[in-house]
Amino acid sequence: MGRFRSLAVAVLFLVSSLCVLSMAQGPEQQGRPDNVAGNWTIYANNIDKAGSSLKTVQITQNGSILTGRFKGPHQSGKLQGWVHVHHVEFSTDTREVLTFRGQIQGDTMSGLYGIRGRHAEWHAQRTN
Repeated sequence: MGRFRSLAVAVLFLVSSLCVLSMAQGPEQQGRPDNVAGNWTIYANNIDKAGSSLKTVQITQNGSILTGRFKGPHQSGKLQGWVHVHHVEFSTDTREVLTFRGQIQGDTMSGLYGIRGRHAEWHAQRTN
């Protein structure tokens, strides 16, 4: 069952990435990107063990381009990414790169993140 769930999460991660790419090239390209600038607390399901971990990000936004800082329980560093309308993607510039992809809904975001080829769910709350 664990292998099936891991495979299902990986497939969902891949499909969501392809959907975001196809939308970035579609007619709705004129849509204004959601504002995600600010401080966020991320609640991420652990990939290697049961439970979850807390991470924080400080995001600066210039149009659809994101930059900022990431802090997790074991590493911290810069982040970079982009927003397309209601879709967000950012990666950390850390020892082990984490890539977060998801949907924006006001002061919350949620989706899947990946590290070392494995994926798990995450959600975030704006804290400012």
